[in-house]
Amino acid sequence: ATYKLDLSDELKVKGIVNKFHTSLLRIHVPNDDRRFPGRQLNQIPGFGDNPREWQVDRILSHSGKGREADFQIQWSTGDVTWAPYEEVKHLEALSAYCEAMGISNPSKL
Repeated sequence: ATYKLDLSDELKVKGIVNKFHTSLLRIHVPNDDRRFPGRQLNQIPGFGDNPREWQVDRILSHSGKGREADFQIQWSTGDVTWAPYEEVKHLEALSAYCEAMGISNPSKL
C-alpha cells in the first residue's frame, strides 16, 4: 500500500516526493531543539516564508591553524557547535576572537 501526502508548493518545487510505501512510514517524534539546534524550518537557509538565522554570541575556542581551523561557536540560544573557517570568516565574532587572542587575522592562529 502507498500513502500520498499533501505537500506545500514550496516542497513540490524542491523535488520532495509525496508518495511513500507503508514500510517507510514511522511515528513522528518531535525534535529536541536543545540537543539538535538549527532544525526548525525557519532556520534552514532559503526555506519558509521568512527564514531566520540564529545569532552568534561569541567564538569560544579553535582547533587547527589558519584557514584550516575549526571554531567553537556559542549561539545566542546558549548552544555550542563547531564550524570551519569558511563558515565563520565573515562574522564579527571572529574579529573579536582574533583581537582577544592578540592577533590581527585568523591566518596567524
